[in-house]
Amino acid sequence: MKHHVFGRMPFTVTNVGFGAWQIGGSWGDISEADGRAALNAALDAGMTFIDTADVYGDGRSEKIIADVLKSRGGKRPMVATKAGRRLNPHVAEGYTRANLEGFIDRSLTNLAVDSLDLVQLHCPPRDVLYQPEVFEGLGALQKAGKIKGYGVSVEKVEDGLKAVEYPGVVSIQIIYNIFRQRPDHLFFQEARRRNVAIIARVPLASGLLSGKITRDTHFASDDHRNFNRNGEAFDVGETFAGVPFEVGLQAVEEVRKLVPEGATMAAFALRWILMSDAVTVVIPGARNGEQARANAAAADLAPLSADVMAATREIYGRLIAPHVHQRW
Repeated sequence: MKHHVFGRMPFTVTNVGFGAWQIGGSWGDISEADGRAALNAALDAGMTFIDTADVYGDGRSEKIIADVLKSRGGKRPMVATKAGRRLNPHVAEGYTRANLEGFIDRSLTNLAVDSLDLVQLHCPPRDVLYQPEVFEGLGALQKAGKIKGYGVSVEKVEDGLKAVEYPGVVSIQIIYNIFRQRPDHLFFQEARRRNVAIIARVPLASGLLSGKITRDTHFASDDHRNFNRNGEAFDVGETFAGVPFEVGLQAVEEVRKLVPEGATMAAFALRWILMSDAVTVVIPGARNGEQARANAAAADLAPLSADVMAATREIYGRLIAPHVHQRW
C-alpha cells in the first residue's frame, strides 16, 4: 500500500483503509469476534486509516475499534468518525452546535480518546451546507481540542462541491467506484485544487463488484441490501451504489471479462479506484480477517491499462450512467 498525506492534516495514511460500517451492523449477522478479527487483520496488513460512525451499531463499531486499539498498543492509526445521523428526525434544524457537541462527546467516550482525529458530518441534508454557523461551530470545537479536524460525508457531487467552499473542511467522503464515476469529472479536480482529502466509500457497490452476488443471493432481514433496496431507510445510493439490482448484475458480468488472470473482481474494483490520484484513501469493509487481508492486497495489483480503463468507462456509460449519473 502507498501512503498519502491526508490533505491539510498532519496525518499520513495508507491508500487502502478499513471501513467499519460492517462491524457495526446493517450487514447481516457479523459477530463481534469476526469484527475484531477483521480490524486486527487490517491493522496487521499495515492499514493506518479507519472510518466509522456513531450510528454504526449504535456505537458498537466505535467501541470495537477502541478495544482493539487499546489491546494492540503502539502507534495509533487515524480514526475518522461521523456525526449527525443520530438526529431523529434527521433535519437541517438539528445540526446545532449543542447537538453536534453532544454527538462528539459520545464518540469521544466510545473511542476512548480525548480528541477525535476527524469528525465528518454524516450525509447531512443539503440545507446544512448553506448554514455557515454549522461550520463555525465545528471550528470552535476544533479550537477547544475536542476534534483535530472536520469534513463532510456526502451523497451527491453537488454537495461535495458546496462543502469544499468552507475553508475549514479538510476532507470529503463520497461514493466512488466503477458504477459511480461522476466524482472524477469535476469534483476531484476542485478537491485537489483546495488540497482536500478524498475518502472513497462504497467501493464495491455493496458487494456487487465482488462478483460473488447472484440473483439467488439471500440477504438477512437486518442487511441494508434487503431493507433499503428502494431507499426505505436512507439514501438508495448507499445500497448497490443506487444501481438497479438486475442492471448491476448484468454490468458485473461485463466487468468480469476485464479482470486480469489471478486477480479477484473485488481487488480489480479497488485497484480501479486507486488509479485516481485524487483519492487519498479507499475504505472497503470486511466481514472477517480474510476479506480485510484481501482488501489490503488489492493495492499490490499492477496498474490498469488505458484500454481497460476505457472499457470500464464504456460499460458505465452504456449500462450504469442512465440510472445514477445525474442523480448523484
